[in-house]
Amino acid sequence: MIRRWSALALSAFTALSGLVIAAAPASAARCADVEVLWARGTAEPAAPIGLTGLAFVETLRRHTPGRSLHAQGVQYEASDKFTNRGEFAHSVNRGVKAAQNEIKYLSARCPRSRIVFGGFSQGAVVAGYALVDKLQIPRKYQQYAHYAPAPLPASVTPHIAAVITFGAPSKRFIRDVGAPPITIAGRFAPKVAQFCAPGDTICNGAPVGGPSIQHAFYAFNGMMDAASDFVVRRL
Repeated sequence: MIRRWSALALSAFTALSGLVIAAAPASAARCADVEVLWARGTAEPAAPIGLTGLAFVETLRRHTPGRSLHAQGVQYEASDKFTNRGEFAHSVNRGVKAAQNEIKYLSARCPRSRIVFGGFSQGAVVAGYALVDKLQIPRKYQQYAHYAPAPLPASVTPHIAAVITFGAPSKRFIRDVGAPPITIAGRFAPKVAQFCAPGDTICNGAPVGGPSIQHAFYAFNGMMDAASDFVVRRL
């Protein structure tokens, strides 16, 4: 699975190499009009934002002329250790907590900024769990319930303008791998747009398995523009 994803990602990277990505550094001192926080996919190149995130940031930048935009990636491993479920779960959990901490930080430090949050593939799982108010831990994993992240405080809700995910694992995928369901809190639900390409076997409800080629090409299937239009309507 990882070898196949690496080959797909390399093809995408080659095609993306002509793009000029101008994301501001994470240490930018001034608050931007739009603050993008993005979680990359499993083993995705160009950490910490990843290729899909970089393409989304550049597309959104083109759709928001006259606004300043700063982008940063969620600091987490984006683990590919699928055979070690404990380590993989910890990777996702660390990503969720890192994302939540950054959202709380941005909301406090940059109260006038509009936060755009999201992720691709495993990063979409991180984004989804970060917005859950009550995580439903399966009974057989109750001994690990204390690791679950706390819900985001209500005070951050108005600061999040939009949430975008590409290639988020389907409900069947999440259920079949034994993970808790991703039930995004109602206060965030109207802000969320999820994009699943036709034929993407990670998000289209297919049985659990490796990604199809469609999973690697969100930068080129028109969905970046659709996602950016969704964001702009909510800024």
